[in-house]
Parts: sequence; C-alpha cells; structure tokens
Amino acid sequence: MKLTGIIAEYNPFHNGHALHVDKARQLTNCTHVVAVMSGQFVQRGEAAVFDKWSRAEMAVSSGIDLVIELPFAFAVRSAQYFAAGGIRLLAALGTDCLCFGAEQANLTMLSAAASAFEQPATAELFRSSIEQGLPYAKALSNAVAAQTGLPADFLMTPNNILAIEYLRSINRWAPQIIPAAITREQAPYHQQVISGTIASATAIRKALLTRKALDEEITAALPKCILSMLQKLMEHQKGPVESYFFGDMLLAKLRTISLRELEEIPEIAEGLHHKIHASALQAIDLEMLFSLVKSKRYTRTRLQRIAVHALLGTTKNDLVRFDAAGPLYARVLAFNSKGQEVLRHIKQHGNLPLITKTTKYLDSHLRNTVNLSPLQKMLTFDTLASDLYALGYPNPAFRAGGLDFLRSPSHLL
Repeated sequence: MKLTGIIAEYNPFHNGHALHVDKARQLTNCTHVVAVMSGQFVQRGEAAVFDKWSRAEMAVSSGIDLVIELPFAFAVRSAQYFAAGGIRLLAALGTDCLCFGAEQANLTMLSAAASAFEQPATAELFRSSIEQGLPYAKALSNAVAAQTGLPADFLMTPNNILAIEYLRSINRWAPQIIPAAITREQAPYHQQVISGTIASATAIRKALLTRKALDEEITAALPKCILSMLQKLMEHQKGPVESYFFGDMLLAKLRTISLRELEEIPEIAEGLHHKIHASALQAIDLEMLFSLVKSKRYTRTRLQRIAVHALLGTTKNDLVRFDAAGPLYARVLAFNSKGQEVLRHIKQHGNLPLITKTTKYLDSHLRNTVNLSPLQKMLTFDTLASDLYALGYPNPAFRAGGLDFLRSPSHLL
C-alpha cells in the first residue's frame, strides 16, 4: 500500500479539488488517498458552509478513499499550527506522500523558503516584524525574502504560505513523508466570482450564501456526483451555514465573560482583551464588532478565530498542551471500500487510536467532568464545535446538539 495524504477543508468540495485528487494519484503513483479535513469550523475562523460529515461524503464521492477529521485544536489556527497538526496526523497514519497545491509548484523555491525560516536570522526578523504589528503572512514573507532573495509576491499567496508551512512541518515532524506540489489552476485563491468550471471555494461559498440555490453557474463548478447531495442539504435548509448566525451568542459571551477569562483566549495579546470587552458593549452585530476591533496586527481572520475560541471556551494553556502532544486520535468521518483497506492498515501499523464510535472515548456526561484525559479534552472541543455549529442551521429542526455521540462514519460503496 502506498498512501498519499491531502490536508484540506473542502468548503465545499469543487472541481478544483477533484482535479487535485486526480493529479495527486498520478504524481505520487499511490494506491490510496486519505484526506485530513477541518471539522465544523475552518482555519479562517468561519463556520463551514456544510457540516463535516456531508463534506466528507462529498470528498469520498469524488475520489478520496478516507476522510479523517483534523481536530478543532489544530483546524482553527494560524497556518503553522494548522499545517503541523495535519502533518503530524498524517505521519501517525503511516502516510508516504503529501500532495498540496501552490500558486507556483516549485518545490526547490518552496523548500528554500522553508529552510530559510529555520535560520536564526530569519526567525529574528520574523519576530521583529510581528512585534511591529505586521500580520503573520506579511511578517513571514518579509523575513524569508530578506534571507533568500525570493520575490515577496511568491511568498505572500495563501497557498504558498501553507505549502511552506507543510514543508517546515515535514522537516520537523515527518521527514519520511515525500512532498509533492501541484500548481493551482485557473482560479485565484480569493477570487470572488465564478468564472468557469474551475472556481475558488471563496467564489462558490459567496454564490451559495447569496443565492441560496444551486443555479447553473454554481453547478458547473462542482462535481456532478455531489449535486444531488448538495441539493438535498439545501432543500432541507441544512446549510449553507453563515458565521453571522453566531453573532448574538458571541456578543452575549463577550459581554458576560470576565477580563481575566477573555485574556486567556488564544491569539489575544497586548491588551486586546480590553478593546474587545469595550467593543462588545458598543457593537450591535458581528460585523460592527469586527470593524471596531480590527487593526493592522489583528486581521479579520485572526479576530474570527478568537471569536470561535471564545464561544467554545478554548484557552491558551489548552493549545500549548495540544501543540506539545500533537493529534491524539484519528476520527473517521467517511470512507469507501479502499478506505476500509486503509483503516485496516492503520489499525495494524498506525500510532493513534481510530475513533469510529465517539462514545467509546467520550460521552455528553463524561464531557462535563473535570478529570479528562488529554485525548478526551481534545475530543471535547470537536464535539462542542458540532454542538455550536448546529445552532447555525437555517432549519431549526436540525439544531439539537450531541450529534457527535450519535453519528457513525459514512461508508460509501
């Protein structure tokens, strides 16, 4: 068995993703493909437009053999932690190759950037840029460009930043994994408008959230095999889920939480908790809150992550412990017959417990106790994320919690 891994969000799965899977098989000559996928909330701190089980089923229907959930503790994080969580999880599964997309799939240049970041001079320049208030991506690109001479525009694109972080994580955590890069085709990462059969996830999400229907333009950018699944989700109003649905509960949380508790939320530093606390009293909705707090240093994306962590009660100490441990389990979301072969292989050769039945490790009663193991604590945040996410469904009939304790992985034939 030769196993290729992909780290993704599939928010939602589209033709570009299907092309990536096909090219991953060709480029790595693998027998099986496993995807490590974000759960109910994604790296930018937004709610996924459709739930994690549905997105996993779409991926398996479109060429992935097995989908494993990237724990919330790593999924809703900046690029370096997102990448490290995905790489460490794939390594524990026994993955041979990682295939990722980049704006320019030049492994020589990407590897040079990844190596440069490990040099003390680069790290010092990066820290200095962060202290000056530059966003993570800008600070990283400036530091690496200064040391390597690589063009800043090469380093600044989101896919290239993630690619560099994947390579850094491979060097640190999984040198046995062979990287393979694929050039991103046609649609730029942040493209706002669908302009053909290959469109950005950003453009597709925007169209879905605006039109609330699968029109001809949207369906042209999606694999035909998932259209009936998407149509059913939308007919039943089980999506798309919009982040603004959580605005009132976030304002309620921020208006009632203590300053000390607020200071312990991940990514809050330099007295930001005071500004957030004051702004929560002025703001009447989520957009107003972000506009009041946003700055050059605290980007919208960072504030969105802070918001989700605030709602779930994640603390800085939680994430320090999770980062030290790495992913502690492999939570199965969906698989096909070839994915079943991978699961058997993982049971025999993998280094992590496979979770197909959550209640074997955690249930709603145990979740509320204090003496949780590190695995149970990490899993707690995945389940809490689902309970929160359910409140965003347009149809109130789907808003009950506890689904993680009831739902089994999907086995697609």
